[in-house]
Parts: sequence; C-alpha cells; structure tokens
Amino acid sequence: MTSPSQAAADAGDLTLEPEGEPGTPGNKGTPELAGRTPRQLAWLRFKRDRVGVICAFVVGFFILVAAAAPLIVKLYGKNAYDLYGQDDGLLNSSGIPIKPNGGISSDHWFGVEPALGRDVLALLVYGIRTSLLIALAVTVISVATGVLFGLTQGYLSGKTDYFMGRLSDFMLAFPQQLFFIAFSPVAISLLVNPGEQESWWVRPFVLISVQFILGWMSIGRLVRAQVLSLREREFVEAARISGASSWRIISKELLPNLWSTILVQATLLLPVFVTAEAGLSFLGVGILDPTPDWGLMFQTGANNYQSDITFMFFPGIAMVIFVVAFNLLGDSVRDALDPKTLR
Repeated sequence: MTSPSQAAADAGDLTLEPEGEPGTPGNKGTPELAGRTPRQLAWLRFKRDRVGVICAFVVGFFILVAAAAPLIVKLYGKNAYDLYGQDDGLLNSSGIPIKPNGGISSDHWFGVEPALGRDVLALLVYGIRTSLLIALAVTVISVATGVLFGLTQGYLSGKTDYFMGRLSDFMLAFPQQLFFIAFSPVAISLLVNPGEQESWWVRPFVLISVQFILGWMSIGRLVRAQVLSLREREFVEAARISGASSWRIISKELLPNLWSTILVQATLLLPVFVTAEAGLSFLGVGILDPTPDWGLMFQTGANNYQSDITFMFFPGIAMVIFVVAFNLLGDSVRDALDPKTLR
C-alpha cells in the first residue's frame, strides 16, 4: 500500500516547471516583443509604397546627375559650351541639324542644339544642375522663413498673430507669376549699373530672391495652424506650468511635432520652384545664354519646333518625370508620416 507521502513525492516528479518568466529570453513559449518608434513605423509604411520607393529612386537619380554633372560630361567627352554643330558641319545654313532626329548619332547621343550646335545631353545634364540648385536654395530659405514666421505667429497669438496675419494676407494678394515677370528686370537693373556687364551671380540671386519673397506664406500659414492646435495640448501646458522657457517649449515640445508637416511641404514646394524658374528663363527674365538651363532649352525648342521637334523632347520628358516623381514622393511621405491621411 502506498503511503500518502510517497504518493505526493511521485506526483511531484510529474510536475513541469516553467523554463522562464513570461517575456524573458528563457521562455520559449512567449515571443519577445519589441517596440518601434514613430520614425521606424513611418519607414516601414514608406517601404510598402512601391510608387513612393520608385519615385525616391528617380528623384535620387536626378540629384545624383546634378551633383556629378562635371564628371558625367567629362566621361561623355562633350562640353555644354562648345559649338559642335558649327565646327563639325552638323548644321545647315539655317542652323538646323542636317542629320535626322535632331542630329542624334554615336557622337551626340541626344543630338545637337539648333542655331548654336551645342551637345543636347551636356546641356540637359548641366540644365538639371542649374534649375535644381536655384529651386533648392529657394525651398530652403522659404521653408526656414515660413517655419519661423508661423511659429512666432501661432505661439504669441493675440495682436502679434493679427498683424503678422495681415502681412501674410498682403503678400498672398500679389499674383506670383506677374510679380516674377515684372520685378525681375527691375531687380537686375538695381544690381547692374548701366553699361556694365552682368556678373554671373546676378541672375541666380534675383531668381532666388523674387521667388522667395512670395514663396514662404503657404508653409507659414500651415505651421501657424499647427502651433495654434499644439499650444493648447496637455504636454505644452505641463511644460509651461513646470517653468520651461518659451524657447524650450518651442524647441522641445512644438518643433518635434512639426517636422513631418515641414518635410512634406518642402517636398511639394521644390518642384513648384523648379517649374517657376524654368518658366522665368523661358520668358527671358531668368537665366540667359550661354548658361545651360531647362527654361532656355524650352525657349530654343519653341523657336525651332517646326524644323526640329526632337530638341524639345528631351528637356520636356525630363521635366515631366522630375516634377511628377517629386509630387508623388511628397504624397508618399505624407501618407507614411500620417497613416490617417487617405490619398
């Protein structure tokens, strides 16, 4: 007959002991959970967006071409300033390429420019560099000014908000394109004395300045609206009650919650400034020859489209691809940072 103590001992031999506490590495049954930051979640959402990833590669390609333009042209063996058509006899007496399709050949992959005979590929590569650098400068200055203006307007509120808002409304009342066309020659004449030759920096400086003057208000208003909403939140009130200074509240509490909005608006503003710069050069109030520029290529193509339609094809396709890719990239970034947004 088995005693009660022996039965208890036998039962104890059959008892399974846990190998570890829940959530510890020794527990084989429970997987270890790892939290993700908002940036990691946004990156995961962006990687799932195939359109956004493709557009990011396209935009990166254009930026790489602009940065490596001298190296690309050197490896290609042609220069954006040499007149190949006139020296090599590639143009007829009217300045039109003799060979079909704009003079496309093994020596000139995209053909030659009508009238002057410069290599189209070299012009296109350096044109990307010119347009993108000017648009990037305008975007950086406009975003910085708009963020500073919107932060000040929204955080101080009251009379400061009122008067700064009226200034913003006044600037928004100007028609942008008409202002750019009318004011650019005036600004150039103020910087260049009569009879003197323009310096290389005058045209880029004027283009950056006139676009900046009317380009910062939209992001300023958006930041103001965000700050007005955030300044009444509990974490801002807690920081204010704890004695935090205004600078600390702005830099530690408000700005971290505005970076997503700022980033999205910057990606949407840059292609706008690229097209605006090209439009001003096309109308003759922007960059001038012999500096390569997308707008100047459109101008030359428009003057010779009846005899050489091929020349306008390359800058036109490049401009469309760049603008569409940047706009779609901005939409993808917005969706990744704000999953509640429905495209």
